Amino acid sequence: MQNKKMKNAMQGAFILTLASLVAKVLSAIYRIPLQNLVGNTGFYVYQQIYPIYGIGITFALSGFPVFVSKLIAEQETTASKVRVAQRAFVILSGISVVIVAALMGGAPFIAQAMGDGGLTPIIRCVSLMFLFMPFLAVGRGYYQGIFQMGPTARSQIMEQVVRVGVIIVVAYMAAKQNWNVYRMGTWAMSGAVVAALVSTLYFGRLFWTKLFTRQPHTPVVQPKIPSYKQLGRRFWVEGGTICLFAAIIILLQLIDSFTVKNGLVAGGDSDRAAKSLKGVYDRAQPLVQLGLVIATSFSTTLLPSLTKAVQKRNQTEFKRSAQSMLHICLAISVAACAGMVVLLPQINQVLFGNTEGTRAIQIYVLAIILTALITTYNSVLQSLNVFQPAIIAFGAGLLVKLGLNQLAVTHYGIEGASWVTVLSLAVILGCLFVQVSDALRESLRLDWRFLTKLVITSFGMILAVHFVQLGLLRLFVGAGRLELGALILIIVGIGVLVFGGIAIGLRLFTIREWLTIPYGKRLLKKLEKIVSKK
Repeated sequence: MQNKKMKNAMQGAFILTLASLVAKVLSAIYRIPLQNLVGNTGFYVYQQIYPIYGIGITFALSGFPVFVSKLIAEQETTASKVRVAQRAFVILSGISVVIVAALMGGAPFIAQAMGDGGLTPIIRCVSLMFLFMPFLAVGRGYYQGIFQMGPTARSQIMEQVVRVGVIIVVAYMAAKQNWNVYRMGTWAMSGAVVAALVSTLYFGRLFWTKLFTRQPHTPVVQPKIPSYKQLGRRFWVEGGTICLFAAIIILLQLIDSFTVKNGLVAGGDSDRAAKSLKGVYDRAQPLVQLGLVIATSFSTTLLPSLTKAVQKRNQTEFKRSAQSMLHICLAISVAACAGMVVLLPQINQVLFGNTEGTRAIQIYVLAIILTALITTYNSVLQSLNVFQPAIIAFGAGLLVKLGLNQLAVTHYGIEGASWVTVLSLAVILGCLFVQVSDALRESLRLDWRFLTKLVITSFGMILAVHFVQLGLLRLFVGAGRLELGALILIIVGIGVLVFGGIAIGLRLFTIREWLTIPYGKRLLKKLEKIVSKK
């Protein structure tokens, strides 16, 4: 029975990971045609407000639903699960009303603080999506808590498809009819509200038949459930920590919205040039998002085994699972980051039409490695219900970003903002590692043999990608964006094969680690055949 439950949990985690992967890929890719259609300044307008949307979607997609699912899973009866869901909905409704009121009333002040009063209607538009947060967070959390991942997965994909569809249509209309960039931004952000409404309607049956309707067979003796005060405290500490770390990059981007454009103007750029440069700087965000999706989606498949080890108090299994998560996460994030850094001039040209800001983006993508490690460390801490180190570390990182960002931009331009982002993430990672207990630090430590193998594997991949890149670019001089895109895909494929081949040769991963990766067994067999032929 226990094995069947664990198997269902693993299958559910894989379904949810796959849906999250699709949703995040959609969320990253649409920004490329958006930038091509509306230009750097139009992209700047959208990206200035995007962090507010990003925080909202984190609350409704990967922050509060995870916490609500934990609350639901703790309850033993269906009646208690329903009552906890109802109380969670009330608490989240209060939070959402406060956020909407603050954004609606404070929109002019927020826009002025960002250095652009024209952003006011866009802020007010995106604030409306927070009205749907209680429905989405509780709906998704309830189904995840009873190990039904399908509804959550479908709602994620549905929401992103609707939102991306609205944004692309708006961008096309704006380009054809020469809309003002602020009008374009307002209509583009309306896609978030429409998508949230559609996704909320998907959960309509759950709320109408179960959560908003008195159950006919309510037991006489009501099961004991946490009070509003207890739940509120847990929402603040546990739920807040989960949300903060799920939105770590987005919150750093929010600070960028207040400081990068203002810093560029303070450094001598005109208002118009500063807006365009901020749009160039924002090109890094979809690339980092894609890299993180790849890095974290594989390592999170080990979360159920980590949770099982904690429940059984099996220290050896816990350490093994934690080490495996770190190995997989670090290796894939390093490979993704290294490949992007080498290919970024061509990637920038293919995706955005020129190579502006390549150096700043190359610096920014280092965030892939640091954020992937922070996410993994925090997952391990959450499995143990340890939250304080994460909150302190996060606060320290945000203070670094707040304190240094505008100063760095004023003196070093958008490259300064990229370096401060990397520094703030390094501070968060360092604080996390320093604060934990000696026993836990031992589980989170990376041994020198693995790191040495990873350096050799990554360096071998970089050399292969670099020389293949030089050869193909010389062979196809003057290639257009489409042809160049095809060449990049070929080079990436070669890089993956080289990385995988060297990894197998050096035994970078254990057999167990290979097998925990989705399709890892099949991939291992194919790579072993290729290596053996050579």
